[in-house]
Amino acid sequence: MLQDAERKTLQDTARRLRERIIEVTYSCGGAHVGGAMSQHDLLIALYYKYLRIDPRNPRWEDRDRFVLSKGHGGVGHAVILADKGFYDTKLLDDFNKTGSPFGMHLDWLKVPGVDVSTGSLGHGLPLALGMALGGRQQGRDYRVYCVMSDGELQEGSVWEAAMAAAQFKATNLTAFVDRNKLSLDGPTESIMALEPLDKKFEAFGWRVLSIDGHDYDAICEAIETAHAETGRPVMIIADTIKGKGVDYMENQTAWHYGGLDNDMRDRALASVRRMK
Repeated sequence: MLQDAERKTLQDTARRLRERIIEVTYSCGGAHVGGAMSQHDLLIALYYKYLRIDPRNPRWEDRDRFVLSKGHGGVGHAVILADKGFYDTKLLDDFNKTGSPFGMHLDWLKVPGVDVSTGSLGHGLPLALGMALGGRQQGRDYRVYCVMSDGELQEGSVWEAAMAAAQFKATNLTAFVDRNKLSLDGPTESIMALEPLDKKFEAFGWRVLSIDGHDYDAICEAIETAHAETGRPVMIIADTIKGKGVDYMENQTAWHYGGLDNDMRDRALASVRRMK
């Protein structure tokens, strides 16, 4: 159970960095802002409470690993890494511009704090599983966390990794589905139905937790439940809202990717500042 002060710190940090995501999206001309906002609270909980990392030593061998399988959410990840001190936040003013180390999908060879390059959907869970099994083989105690989009669950490689993770009891792996129910082309249930998603992962041998992906108490309780699990990998299905925090973006397929003019930026910032 979170203490009131800790919960408020997470909420205030999330609000402040949502504003930064909007500013970077504005300055670079466009980004995958909708998905960056839906995943945001999951990443805030991980980076500001649970991940064992050292910004001064990004390749520390015993660090926890984080895989943003939905690599198109990179603008949100980059903002958090800057705030944690992996690099100067002013570098993000040139996000996705010629000469910048930041592409729309973050490159682990160019961006400190990124453990793996992602963007080709369906690759993240297999990579995260490899990291988890490799760490166990080497006798290391780090944990691996993987955040997937729901649209990428159409990829067969996800389910191959899901089978293998259960088979090899990768309990040092915790995965999340950012279940905002919208992909680039529209609702997931119209394009390739996923439900009952919890039952599918359970059938593949995972322990499954379904939560509100914007509720810090629920997120943290789920992560701690995953840490305590000793027999199966844990899948956390986080019910989220695409564009969370920006009233005109919320639950809108059109904001999978988009740019902001001055008025849209100001309206977005005002909306985020009204968040409770």
